[in-house]
Amino acid sequence: MGLPAARSRQEPRLPLGEDGLAGFSDDGQRLCLSLALWNGQDPILKERLFGLTNGEGNHGEDVKELYYFLDATPSHSYLKMLYKYPQRAFPYRQLVEENARRGIGAPELELIDTGLFDDDRYFDVVVEYAKAGADDILLRVTVHNRGPGAAELHLLPQLWYRNTWSWAPGAARPELRRTDDAVLAPHPSHGDYRLRVDGRVEWLFTENETNVARLFGAPATGAYVKDAFHARVVEGRAEAVNPEERGTKAAAWARVTIPPGGTHVLRARLSPEGSGFGDFERVMDLRIREADEFYDRLQRDLPDPDARLVQRQALAGMIWSKQYFYYDVPEWLAGDPAQPTPPAGRRRGRNAEWRHLNNADIISMPDTWEYPWYAAWDLAFHCIPLALVDPEFAKGQLVLLTREWYMHPNGQLPAYEWALGDVNPPVHAWATWRVFQMDRKRRGDAGDLAFLERVFHKLMLNFTWWVNRKDAQGRNVFQGGFLGLDNIGVFDRSAPLPTGGFINQADGTAWMAMYSLNLMRIALELARHNRVYEDIATKFFEHFLHIAEAMTNLGDGGVGLWDEGDQFYYDVLNTPDQRMVPLRVRSMVGLIPCSPWRPWIRPCWRSCRSSPRGCAGSSRPGQTWRRWCRGGRRPGWANAGCSACCEATG
Repeated sequence: MGLPAARSRQEPRLPLGEDGLAGFSDDGQRLCLSLALWNGQDPILKERLFGLTNGEGNHGEDVKELYYFLDATPSHSYLKMLYKYPQRAFPYRQLVEENARRGIGAPELELIDTGLFDDDRYFDVVVEYAKAGADDILLRVTVHNRGPGAAELHLLPQLWYRNTWSWAPGAARPELRRTDDAVLAPHPSHGDYRLRVDGRVEWLFTENETNVARLFGAPATGAYVKDAFHARVVEGRAEAVNPEERGTKAAAWARVTIPPGGTHVLRARLSPEGSGFGDFERVMDLRIREADEFYDRLQRDLPDPDARLVQRQALAGMIWSKQYFYYDVPEWLAGDPAQPTPPAGRRRGRNAEWRHLNNADIISMPDTWEYPWYAAWDLAFHCIPLALVDPEFAKGQLVLLTREWYMHPNGQLPAYEWALGDVNPPVHAWATWRVFQMDRKRRGDAGDLAFLERVFHKLMLNFTWWVNRKDAQGRNVFQGGFLGLDNIGVFDRSAPLPTGGFINQADGTAWMAMYSLNLMRIALELARHNRVYEDIATKFFEHFLHIAEAMTNLGDGGVGLWDEGDQFYYDVLNTPDQRMVPLRVRSMVGLIPCSPWRPWIRPCWRSCRSSPRGCAGSSRPGQTWRRWCRGGRRPGWANAGCSACCEATG
């Protein structure tokens, strides 16, 4: 949440998703649970994490909080995180103004640099979730006062419905309401739930509706809005909450004073039966032991206790970062029937060519502090560590991005929400192969061939999209534009050149060489079980060799991406008058083809082209690589034929 939203104490309510401190929801994000805090000093009720936008941070967008994901199981049977909450007023304005003042060459001002944690005047807020059953959620909040004096703290476990009713006339509107000792949460899709809180609290109710009067200066649409709990707790305005104790958002308000070095525990439970707290600690302890047993088995070959802790917390971060994402492009382009009509230009603007896309899934996100979003190539890398703890989820994520409501009909994978048509490095095949290998080792059998084949067929469509759309001259040298790398060129590689022409990219071409080998390796595995895939494996090997040759000599023009004198790869500018000019900029662009798995690109091509034995190590002397690869041999040729390729692809 950037400063403008912080000043207004809320964000506009959008249908795409919800967020909250230590948030937890069902898989359709219909019912949400999170924590709000107030230290008696802040100008704003702490309901979500604060960060700087791209324009506010001297190094771009950045979260300015201290929080740590400590533990998690893949089934979410146990989750644990730590939030460090200062006892003094949070320095929103200082963080914004000082980081804006500092230039790009200066270090960022972080929260800990402000002196806010001096004398240990802060709370350690430990949030734990445990499942007593699939639908029985336990919440335990343990607060430690690390300061030298007694300190007041307000804790508000919050329960609310995602707003699904404000967008179309006649949409059903669920309602939370107070019962004797709980909040009843009925919903047509998941039945009745009840939230109970152990101890004395004051229940607050409002609506999960944008405060349009405060945010936009528009006439209020109702008496109760989503920032009402701030108005009640921070400003003392009792009229801001619904006295009838009903609405679409509820909170249990607990006020405590914790002595120096003291601890306070708050317990809550959300379940269909409205279960109490008699077995609460037993269930929580059981889930902690089960989490320990799970990681003891997973880390049995990792003897160093510190390394085990680092890995466990890293995996916890991956699991905590799974979020619900909803984005219906046709609906967004047309606008919501019950909302103001969007500008006419939206129908021809951003993402207008992705009208098939309709996402409503749990997806691994790059982080948890921004508004929910996914990035295709980030997700591919996420799946490798996720496969350690939850291979079925990892495989499901790789399949998901290739489904027809994600992948474009032309074969392109969606990049990210704000520009679905941007181009990310093609690492999906590499991730698919690695996850397959990891899962096969775990299973102890031939592996999930159905998964491998399912993704492979879709990736062949994506490979064809790359060849048809990103090779401007059909010479096996590729463009691609941004390709996931920020600030690596003297100009924006995704934008048209003001002089015309195009750029042949060293990184894009190297990624495609890797893509060819990844798909070849998958085809070889499938060919072990179905000979139909032998020809496809040969096809991708040949394509790799074409790319390797083109990187050295673009269209027989004597200019390549590789500079022999500099021993470095450069992009090559192709001008409208057919000149080719290397862009001698030392950047990540030129390092990507030099990565540890790529040094054999040029030697492999040269040996295949010049050796009388064909490919290096071939048992078929006197044949060129083309004749040899097309000789109809069984897939074993790769293992004996091109040792470099096999070594590189595993």
